[in-house]
Amino acid sequence: MKVKALSRPVSAYQAAGSDVAKQPRNLDSALHPFERAREYQRALNAVKLERMHAAPFVGQLGRGHVDGVYSMAKDPNSLQHVASGSGDGVVKVWDLTDRDEAWHTTAHDNIVKGMDWTRDRKLLTVISVYDLERHTAAPEVLRWPTATDTITHVAFNYVETTVLASCSTDRSVVIYDLRTSTPVTKTVLSFATNRIAWSPMEAFNMATASEDHNVYLFDMRRFDRALNVLKDHVAAVMDVEYSPTGEELVTASWDRTIRLWNRDRGHSRDIYHTKRMQRVMAARWTPDSKYLLSGSDDGNIRVWRANASERQAVKSARHRQALEYNKALVDRFAHMPEVRRIKRHRHVPKVLKKAGEIKADEIKSIKRREENERKHSKKQFEKRKSEREKMVLAREK
Repeated sequence: MKVKALSRPVSAYQAAGSDVAKQPRNLDSALHPFERAREYQRALNAVKLERMHAAPFVGQLGRGHVDGVYSMAKDPNSLQHVASGSGDGVVKVWDLTDRDEAWHTTAHDNIVKGMDWTRDRKLLTVISVYDLERHTAAPEVLRWPTATDTITHVAFNYVETTVLASCSTDRSVVIYDLRTSTPVTKTVLSFATNRIAWSPMEAFNMATASEDHNVYLFDMRRFDRALNVLKDHVAAVMDVEYSPTGEELVTASWDRTIRLWNRDRGHSRDIYHTKRMQRVMAARWTPDSKYLLSGSDDGNIRVWRANASERQAVKSARHRQALEYNKALVDRFAHMPEVRRIKRHRHVPKVLKKAGEIKADEIKSIKRREENERKHSKKQFEKRKSEREKMVLAREK
């Protein structure tokens, strides 16, 4: 009996310009048992390699400042320029491509606590406007009506450009509308707010960096309750900013760390620190959301990767497919105890770890005391307040 078999030369199905022969595979699941066990092992290996390759620190910009860095601003028309202000009144513009200083001036006699760029490439620092195209131009003085308490920060909405928010030393957060020239709403929180950041994608959402170590996300249409509370810092949060996509946040803290957050999660996804970095006063995303910038008390501006294990080198198609496959596996098995433990584990300084343990004990003690008070007083008949409502003390319209 004759048996006719299909036979094709390797050149018929081999990729052009490649000497790697394609191996025939039978994808029948019956021939490949223990698929889930193999994928779990691959996910475990992938998350281990991700932590092994994590190297978030890229470098610093130039020689930094003589004094601490207390404010930073990005050029909205460029990916490569960022400005910083220090405690001695010096303002510098940096070139992120060369990681070096591009321009500087002595703008003030004292600390520069706030700055921003305008669309026509002018740099606004507190009350002065400088034209970078004319280095010797005299500053234009702007004046804002005085308030009863010191206003520590003002932030304009990215979408509704006539809406702005301010925070004061009296623990209040006020929303203004320039079309009416009057405050829209005033909310008093339990602790002072150091910084306000608007979401670039959702005009009504904002984040506040608080003195009580937390970050609160609010909807300005309903200020009596927070959308989310971000808890992990062990000292006051000095700065906060949304990523350009609006899905993540970065915070700078007095505890000498910066943390990255998903806006829907209550705990940080990563923490960055170095031995020499002191109190971090400012943190910013780069416009492409690939890197972070931090300014600290030691006068340095540091550049970090937004994803610690990600590299920006050119990748082959095969490499990209492998990375996407590993990421999908890690996401699929993220609920498994071992994968979750490895993915969440971070080495932190001993001082920071100890402060976190002390804070956890204090919170536990406060909750126990509150429960005892409820059991033995009329408070047991009162409605409990959630964590998202506790910080709001009063609201005025």
